[in-house]
Amino acid sequence: MTAEMPDMPDWEKRFRAPRVDLPDWAEDAPHRALFVSNATGTYELYAWDRATGEQRQATDRPNGTTDGILSPDGESIWWFSDTDGDEFGVWMRQPFAGGGTDEPAVPGLDPSYPGGLALGRDGTAVVGRSTDDDGSTIHVVRPGDAQPAEIYRHRESAGVGDLSHDGDLIAVEHTEHGDAMHSALRIVKLDGSTVAELDDTRGGTEELGLAVLGFAPVAGDTRLLVGHQRRGRWEPMVWDTASGTQTDLAIDLPGDVGAEWYPDGSALLVSHSFEARSELWRYDLASGALERVETPPGTVSGATARPDGTVEYLWSSAAQPPVVRSTTGAVVLDAPGMKPPPSVAVEDAWVEGPGGRIHALVQRPQGEGPYPTVFEIHGGPTWHDSDAFASGPAAWVDHGYAVVRVNYRGSTGYGREWTDALKHRVGLIELEDIEAVREWAVTSGLADPARLVLSGGSWGGYLTLLGLGTQPDAWAVGLAAVPVADYVTAYHDEMEALKAMDRTLLGGTPEEVPERFEASSPLTYVDAVRAPVYISAGVNDPRCPIRQVDNYVERLAARGAVHEVYRYDAGHGSLVVEERIKQVRLELDFAARHLG
Repeated sequence: MTAEMPDMPDWEKRFRAPRVDLPDWAEDAPHRALFVSNATGTYELYAWDRATGEQRQATDRPNGTTDGILSPDGESIWWFSDTDGDEFGVWMRQPFAGGGTDEPAVPGLDPSYPGGLALGRDGTAVVGRSTDDDGSTIHVVRPGDAQPAEIYRHRESAGVGDLSHDGDLIAVEHTEHGDAMHSALRIVKLDGSTVAELDDTRGGTEELGLAVLGFAPVAGDTRLLVGHQRRGRWEPMVWDTASGTQTDLAIDLPGDVGAEWYPDGSALLVSHSFEARSELWRYDLASGALERVETPPGTVSGATARPDGTVEYLWSSAAQPPVVRSTTGAVVLDAPGMKPPPSVAVEDAWVEGPGGRIHALVQRPQGEGPYPTVFEIHGGPTWHDSDAFASGPAAWVDHGYAVVRVNYRGSTGYGREWTDALKHRVGLIELEDIEAVREWAVTSGLADPARLVLSGGSWGGYLTLLGLGTQPDAWAVGLAAVPVADYVTAYHDEMEALKAMDRTLLGGTPEEVPERFEASSPLTYVDAVRAPVYISAGVNDPRCPIRQVDNYVERLAARGAVHEVYRYDAGHGSLVVEERIKQVRLELDFAARHLG
């Protein structure tokens, strides 16, 4: 790899350019860090000794590795080992300094889907897991134990939130009430006995969620930082799990507010997300003072407060590539080699829709419109597009397309009511908002109505296929990556946590509410699809499994519909740079051929 690669188009450079994520660091050895990078062409974990500057690649697998955690003392790296992206596997462990072999971290546990992991200072590990047979389980293993001890089991989704500084309390997020979108909290001891409960769903009668943000990083401290939705948005409070005292925090900022502890427990690093941008603040717990942590306009994708009081954060905007910065002004970690070219900035569009004002982000190519336009629909659905760097949309802009991204009802970042609007009429609600923005894009002169592309991955791929069938006259081409295509088969084949989510969204199983699954399934409308369809799917995908994609494709083929299918040997997307480039190139080529 050369520093310039002059013969390569900019869109490809953006994918190939080495990147690094925000480093995680060991609580009791802050000079030891772990980060993810694609420097070798595959996203893998890297160990970084900040005292010496030495870096080494910790994992090396054909389909990549991104899930890892450092032990509090910084002596070991735990990483999750699945098979070719199927997300089903075991935790492995290796010495931070290298020189040893990877070994199963908890030999007594069979492979499963991960359900959270917390490591104690004395070597104790708390491991969450889920399987189709067992539901959710939590296990504790202490140094010297022959076998891990199971301390929790339930059919509904649950997972490990955190382990207290002293290692004697476990925070568990659970949905025993049956609402997978709104968790309750339970504090238990290492033997599984309950210490405290916090449930804003009132046993499932209210749609208010809670989230574990972390125990106080101080010895003897039983405070837990909790995210709640009591005022219609996400914001933090402090819950003393010993006394039961709940301390509301007067953080007067619009939009969603998250937080994590400063290392001495005296303050919070507040992350504030509003209208697709984000920023950082410092909240002093004693005085209640809120002080801005200066970051450029755009999106902060992650941040951490260091022991010296500085803050490190991963920042980007739609126009500028990501960089790991410090409040000292320095770049914390920089990947060697070629730098990704910039793209164009986003414009905000606010469109009146059936459920309220819809926020869309627009990127325009050079020249005058109307443009061929790609509606790039985000996944989740509990996610939102933001003013952050994204190589996929930038590639479309380079090829002369406008790109529109819609934060439809169901998206996060616009209050609890907007997110929770997605119930029962799943898929159809989001498409009403996408249709409203499509109409605006055409009437405003941005988009050429004869050259509209509906595109997306995961939930966005699902909405693409559903939109092609329910709005067949609106779209000229459809591009669906790792989609839900046959909702009933997808439900039966997908991982257990997603079954729980689908039961919440649709109000039951396919057997209990068949009419809702039918109304929300792209397969129901496949015979109405007129636009050429391109579908890409991972053969090991546990989220949008391959069998239900094949069912949809067979129906397209049976009536001679124009379509192409690309299957690749990975899971819900690929961690291999060459594979990502190949998939984007296939989509660009398909759109060009069918739009003319």
